[in-house]
Amino acid sequence: MSQDLKEAALEYHAKPRPGKLSVEITKPTRTSRDLSLAYSPGVAEPVREIAKDPENAYKYTAKGNLVAVISDGSAILGLGNLGPLASKPVMEGKGVLFKRFAGIDVFDIEVNSESPQAFIETVERIADTFGGINLEDIKAPECFEIERALIEKCSVPVFHDDQHGTAIVTAAGMLNALELQGKKIEEATVVCLGAGAAAIACMKLLISCGIRSENIFMLDRKGVIHSGRDDLNQYKAMFASETDKRTLDDAIDGADVFVGLSGPNLLSAEQLKKMAPNPIVFACSNPDPEISPELANSVRDDLIMATGRSDYPNQVNNVLGFPFIFRGALDVRATAINEEMKVAAVHAIRKLAKEPVPQEICEAYGVDKFEFGRDYIIPKPMDVRLLEVVPAAVARAAVDSGVARNPYPAHYPLKSLDDIII
Repeated sequence: MSQDLKEAALEYHAKPRPGKLSVEITKPTRTSRDLSLAYSPGVAEPVREIAKDPENAYKYTAKGNLVAVISDGSAILGLGNLGPLASKPVMEGKGVLFKRFAGIDVFDIEVNSESPQAFIETVERIADTFGGINLEDIKAPECFEIERALIEKCSVPVFHDDQHGTAIVTAAGMLNALELQGKKIEEATVVCLGAGAAAIACMKLLISCGIRSENIFMLDRKGVIHSGRDDLNQYKAMFASETDKRTLDDAIDGADVFVGLSGPNLLSAEQLKKMAPNPIVFACSNPDPEISPELANSVRDDLIMATGRSDYPNQVNNVLGFPFIFRGALDVRATAINEEMKVAAVHAIRKLAKEPVPQEICEAYGVDKFEFGRDYIIPKPMDVRLLEVVPAAVARAAVDSGVARNPYPAHYPLKSLDDIII
């Protein structure tokens, strides 16, 4: 990051008031009567109603539009384990995205926990305050157990965005890339460099979308995850292949797809040359990808490439997913965000990329047009149509799969934030 950008980022967070979020009042407070309704004695009436039926909390409080963004700071976006307090700017930033794109209110909560179990207990005790819980920046493999336990213990949806948000957007782009490259999903061979939370979630969701598990070769720091290794945790073991491949050089030979969720400059030009015709490369390490687009395009003129960066085509950006997924889940009071809802989000995002792009969206990015093709396989984050298609797909899947407590909303699909009914 340049010195100018560093200084601008610090000033942005510090001025004119510290931080990026505030709490707003949604009811009149001008008169003594207003205050008597807001607090004592009027507040006693909704208290009694909620005591009679906890579901009334959705009627009389902000619970139904409130998400907790919670972290222990053990895997802060590309920066590592810097502790819970250091994660607060990121958690506030997540709150900004929830509000900006889906009209969802957020409390960010940073938990100083001595163990995964302590973290689980803390979140479980406060979960009823919220309509949903977004886990963020928690290291693997602890994040898997934390999410699993909280899904079991909480009656509101729990979603670890580093896993599932990344997976949903990756899968949406991947399905379109496979189509454009003329590759059948059930035949495609995939090399996944990285075996952390995002990598494992991406591969699991790709399997749900049609990739065959036997065609996936996952690598960690020790090489290919194969059935002969005795050093695998239960999450990596799910991807242990019956293979004699041991290195990235072995695995990449003839592969159709490379997915990088690891570190910078780990895929060489020579390895890219060994991939099958019309390869697909998702080099998503941030800020520096596993191979730079400049180098990749100088080596192959037949590839489709995506990164995690906004300054290259095909940015794999979680903001395409999580605000709208929670919007749909909240609006039907889903008890969980299940596999059906994730797959529905994948297909909603995938299909939107094939639609003609309104001129105002093109102008927002300073281009004449976007057209479905090698340099446009997933929508842009500023595409307002995401609010229309993704919550609707997620809400419908929640209703159809039986995890919704409310019917499909009559005011769907949403055209703008003004259409949101809280």
